[in-house]
Amino acid sequence: MRTLARATALLRIAAALGAGAGFAASGAAEEARQPVELELVLAVDVSSSVDDDEYFLQMNGLAQAFRHPDVLAALRASAGGGIAVTLVQWSDSSKHAVAVDWMAVRDDASAAAFANAAVRAPRLIVGGQTSISGAIRFAMRELETNAYDGARQTIDISGDGRANAGAPPERARRAATAAGVTINGLAIRNEEPFVDTYFRNSVIAGEAAFLVVADDYDDFAAAMIEKLVREIGLPLAAAPSPVVVADASRR
Repeated sequence: MRTLARATALLRIAAALGAGAGFAASGAAEEARQPVELELVLAVDVSSSVDDDEYFLQMNGLAQAFRHPDVLAALRASAGGGIAVTLVQWSDSSKHAVAVDWMAVRDDASAAAFANAAVRAPRLIVGGQTSISGAIRFAMRELETNAYDGARQTIDISGDGRANAGAPPERARRAATAAGVTINGLAIRNEEPFVDTYFRNSVIAGEAAFLVVADDYDDFAAAMIEKLVREIGLPLAAAPSPVVVADASRR
């Protein structure tokens, strides 16, 4: 009986030591995450409604935005080590791809590197329906598994149409906002004139969420510049109202 009791005690000690080691490893992993002001997922629509010319305008618009003086100024002024950003492509519920992996962007050189990667990114998904909920869920996984620790986490959904596949976007955005994630939008009104209203009501959500509107893909770059300045510049600016719609094409 004494031998059995001793063996049981030893097992308990070993288990406790193992749990402690596991906790320490977990803590070390958390400490290894690089602190940044903002973790940003740029989720770009590449469904059937987006042709190759429109795809190019989106990638070129992203590159222009990350080279723009206003965006560069916002990056240099940001707190917490700049931002971490990734570019993903999405269409229906099962079609998602990382086009540019996570990068730390905090100065002119790193912004130029992201711009170059974006403009060179191939179209990894061709066609498919439009599942905004699928895009949000995929973006959430990217936020949960990257190597950065952001003071804020934001998902940007850009697109030109309403969801026509998968679960309703409202369901996915509830889960995102419950985790403290903000969802901003960039609505392109080239095909659906009221898609901005849909984005405002069914897509964007969270602290200081906002929507920027482009009348066509030719306006994508201007809309992206305005959106990035507002997102990156939030720590230095007065807090905006929860939802603001801005038409970048009229500026």
